Amino acid sequence: MKLRPPDKVIKLADWIIRTATSSDSGELLLDGICQTLTRSGMPLWRVSIAVPTIDPQFRGAVLHWWRDSSIRIETAAHGAETDEWFRHSPIFALQSRGVLFGRWMIENGEGCGAHPILNVLRSEGGTDYAMFLVDFSPSTFVSGTAISIATDREGGFREDDLACFREIVPTLGLAIYRQILLMTATQSLDSYLGRMTGAKVLAGEVARGQGEMIYAAILFADLSGFTRLTDREESMDVVRWLNEHLEAIGDPVIENGGEILKFMGDGLLAVFPAKDHDGQRCEACEAAFLTAIEATRRNDTINARRERTGNPQLALDVALHFGEVVYGNVGTSRRLDFTVIGRAVNEVSRIERLCDELGFHVLISGDFAKRCSARLKSLGAFKLRGVDLPKPLFAPE
Repeated sequence: MKLRPPDKVIKLADWIIRTATSSDSGELLLDGICQTLTRSGMPLWRVSIAVPTIDPQFRGAVLHWWRDSSIRIETAAHGAETDEWFRHSPIFALQSRGVLFGRWMIENGEGCGAHPILNVLRSEGGTDYAMFLVDFSPSTFVSGTAISIATDREGGFREDDLACFREIVPTLGLAIYRQILLMTATQSLDSYLGRMTGAKVLAGEVARGQGEMIYAAILFADLSGFTRLTDREESMDVVRWLNEHLEAIGDPVIENGGEILKFMGDGLLAVFPAKDHDGQRCEACEAAFLTAIEATRRNDTINARRERTGNPQLALDVALHFGEVVYGNVGTSRRLDFTVIGRAVNEVSRIERLCDELGFHVLISGDFAKRCSARLKSLGAFKLRGVDLPKPLFAPE
């Protein structure tokens, strides 16, 4: 007959559920659990929670609690190095055997030869290490989590220590599952829509036609010569080169507080929302201008490296404009695009097409120029396709 878990475990499980439903902080959840268990006499030294992620930079993340230190997050990048680490991890060992629990008395050297992390913990004073795997629904990428506990007490954990912790694992697993799903949704939307736009979707702004009027500095960037490159080079090489250029353009957008709304083949559209559109100096325009200059500098660096290795180069053209746009959902009833629509968006794309004709890699509209403190030179007024009156254009000095 299974014994009823002690009251402290029941109370802790209840606290886990309440905390997980009222807070998105994994750190708060883990610290509360560990502090409660250590106060009750469990000799916890290190507790870790490992989770998979859907992130273009990281394969997974681990939340570490140490008895005498602060909580820290460790991320694992995609690639061969992480794959090699995983193959030698206790997680992989348990999964390979099809079991959900494993224990290694590391003070006796158990597992230290096969799993480098156990050898490290032993060298730092650890004596016992246990891992619990929690499987989640197979219908999602979030396949499960690994929860490990370690102690530095001589002789390791007692059986009642492990039994106590085992009682809270299902509840803790459910709490982690809820937080991983939120993290996964946030990461996915950040990656494919952008941080600002993704937050709006998560907040429920998903109805077609839903949007708001905003003033923004608009950046439109395009790589000249890309079409010719795709006709004569290997496709995978072209994709690799394109990613390098788009990173050179896109990273400065994010670093300066902008939002990449979409990639369009060999270019991108980004906005810098403006708090004030009436002043002579606009922070959004200043940020967009710095982005354009930095993007062209990074693109030039890529081209210089390519030239040294005999690979093709791609010139970058950037147009900057300022105006009022609709920022919201457009598309079909079941397939939407969260973007900006308006006359200003059309005009900035027309301006970019004049870069080759005028011989400048950065062109700036008059509406943008009067809100930017950078030193600019006037190029005159030019006719834009589909726009009635000629528009004054400027370039950086």
